Amino acid sequence: MERQEIEIFLTLAEELHFGRTAERVGVSQSRVSQTIARLERRIGAKLFERSSRHVTITAIGEQLRDGIGPAQRRIEEEIAKAMAAGRGISGTLRIGFSGAFTGHLLHSVTGVFGRRHPGVDVQIRQVQISDPYGTLRAGDIDLQVTELPVAEADLTTGPVLLSQPRVLLMASGHPFARRESLSVEDLAEATLLTVAKPVPAQWLDHHFPRQTPSGRPIPHGQAISHWEDALSLVLAGKGVTPVAAAGMRYYARPGLTFRPFSDAPRIEYAFLWPTDHETGRLRAFVEAAVEHVRSLGGPTRALETLWDSEGDSR
Repeated sequence: MERQEIEIFLTLAEELHFGRTAERVGVSQSRVSQTIARLERRIGAKLFERSSRHVTITAIGEQLRDGIGPAQRRIEEEIAKAMAAGRGISGTLRIGFSGAFTGHLLHSVTGVFGRRHPGVDVQIRQVQISDPYGTLRAGDIDLQVTELPVAEADLTTGPVLLSQPRVLLMASGHPFARRESLSVEDLAEATLLTVAKPVPAQWLDHHFPRQTPSGRPIPHGQAISHWEDALSLVLAGKGVTPVAAAGMRYYARPGLTFRPFSDAPRIEYAFLWPTDHETGRLRAFVEAAVEHVRSLGGPTRALETLWDSEGDSR
């Protein structure tokens, strides 16, 4: 298979639409159709089933996609590495984050990184809380900042970017709102909102335990897929949920109250990337981020220092 044939096939396998595939690859729609027909003749089997309204991939098409997709990505990465070595670091770096405040810090890092490597286009997006690694594994992003712990064999955990105290978010009318602080033991007296699968069980047990340190059961409420769901459920009095202390600045709204824990562990956010997809761009960004966070006082102070500096600039 020629390189463009591979690109057209893999793009159609993702888009399942001949027109969008043609736009992405930069060829005519008839070229896409001809290429797929030529591949099917060569292979001797249908790769896609198409009608006037729908395109679906066949079992043989899936087998081919799963076989050549990783190899194609690897080839593209090696070409990018060679280009970066020959001309300096360039290209696109796509970064995900799981909380608004980590996104804020990443944008600050991007400013520093952009001055060092102006040839890199950094794109930042939020990832879904209930599928924390799905976007990364799908190849839609190259790097992300996410809550620890992470115990995934195919993913590399990098340095901690941010460390925050853990607080509890509740409706202002909740009995806990009358207290100055809370203990993890107190969660036995509340309904704890949790996160829907496929979030890993180890991560879920760490952030949304099923029992207190003394062994008392913690009632679990509705499992959420998106952070906005948690805010609306808390406002409706359906439960409480832990959040990083920075959330008091980013998620504050009428009807919500935050109370600190006296004994809960901090929430730490670290870099994460696929072990077999590490690139020069990625390493350079992580290095720039670590240096920038250090200049802001380290993971425990970076956000506060950033807020202060932005206040001064205004």
